Amino acid sequence: MTRFIFITSILILCSSAYSQKIDVETLIPNSEDFENIHVKKIAEDTFQSSYVIWVKKQVKPHYHAHHSEYIHVLNGEAIMRLDSSTFTIRKGDVVFIPQKSIHAVKTVSKKPLKVISIQTPLFDGDRIWVEE
Repeated sequence: MTRFIFITSILILCSSAYSQKIDVETLIPNSEDFENIHVKKIAEDTFQSSYVIWVKKQVKPHYHAHHSEYIHVLNGEAIMRLDSSTFTIRKGDVVFIPQKSIHAVKTVSKKPLKVISIQTPLFDGDRIWVEE
């Protein structure tokens, strides 16, 4: 019985070690002095990588050969290209970007676009720039 309680306690502690609540509204860049894009990693495991990303100007067209991406807009406004579609994104919008889909954004608000980006699986630098 003691062994069962010990193992159960360890499992509970291990599972809660990876749980976290992130107040994304209070997250700010390490410096306001970034030229275009600032990225802050907020979570990562073997299944996903999560970031808060600020974009002052644009993210050029690219795709991910092995990753899907979810974007949740926290602040700002931008024109987004997703394959052959172009649309406006703003606070509250959520966009799913399937792997191999060419995507780009151009910020149109005075303040930077601020998004949560969740990449699945773990992001390993899989970004292929597209020349147009």
